[in-house]
Amino acid sequence: MKKRLIVIAACIAALFCGCEKAEQLNADVIEGKPIVVGFSQVGSESEWRVANTESMKEALSEENGYELIFDDARNKQENQIRAIRTFIQQDVDYIVFSPRVETGWNSILQEAKEAGIPVIVIDRDIKTVDEDLYTAYIGSNFREEGEKAVRWLEDLLESQGRTEEIIRIVDIQGTIESSAQVGRTAALEQALLRNPNWEMIAQECGDFTRAKAYEVMGEILNRTKDIDVVYCENDGEALGAIDAMEEAGLKCNPNDGVIVISFDATRLGLMYCLGGKIALNVECNPLQGPYVDDLIKRIERGETIERKKYIDETQFDCFTITQDMIDQRDY
Repeated sequence: MKKRLIVIAACIAALFCGCEKAEQLNADVIEGKPIVVGFSQVGSESEWRVANTESMKEALSEENGYELIFDDARNKQENQIRAIRTFIQQDVDYIVFSPRVETGWNSILQEAKEAGIPVIVIDRDIKTVDEDLYTAYIGSNFREEGEKAVRWLEDLLESQGRTEEIIRIVDIQGTIESSAQVGRTAALEQALLRNPNWEMIAQECGDFTRAKAYEVMGEILNRTKDIDVVYCENDGEALGAIDAMEEAGLKCNPNDGVIVISFDATRLGLMYCLGGKIALNVECNPLQGPYVDDLIKRIERGETIERKKYIDETQFDCFTITQDMIDQRDY
């Protein structure tokens, strides 16, 4: 808060001393005092989440001009709200958080707004009564990720001559009401409407973890093994579902077994893709730290910013992926 007031004072000084001097004062303030950022990470439930945390810590480092206050919410929204309130009391310059779910943030964000602290939402998006309660969102377009996956599946099934065959699908959902789950699930459900031969035989929450997905997939397999597609909403869930299916004697392979679709494109997930066990892996890029650093620096310079910044992402399938592609990845 104090630094922001100094920056404002620097701009007022331009009326008397000229823009060049004010810009120099602003630069001196930014260079001479670290930017204090409170960061509430939702948890450490997956390889993807660990990479996201490390990216943030590396970008918002002391060497880059920051003082980072980090909090691990252990996958509980109440812990995140408590952490954000503590950041407000500490009078940080910026608050950054990756929300567990989309809703329930209005009151705490109103407190941050009243304190004059910009809030940056990363990874998962949120829904608020007033968009002005937060400054910007940086992350993925989860609905588009899901659309990439179902379009690829449609093309694959057409190439296999299975457009009239009943396709029995299992959806292992992520944390319910998180924007990643909402977007990826919505894309699949919309595809079911336009493909009358697709049948959803089970839809269970795997909570984005390997252990939970293994558990729910095992329960599904106790009911039926007649499965054509397992749509897993992250890599951890895909690995757990594959573990359960292989134990039950099912083969995971798009040519003569179960077609497994996943999201994240972590290194381990891509190794499973290379081996043919994951047929398609849609990237969800965790390396968001540099984007946050750039955004904060632009705010500090008084530049106009985008309210939503979707990160560029790609996809990998088992027919075209190579070891070189995996080796070139940063996570």
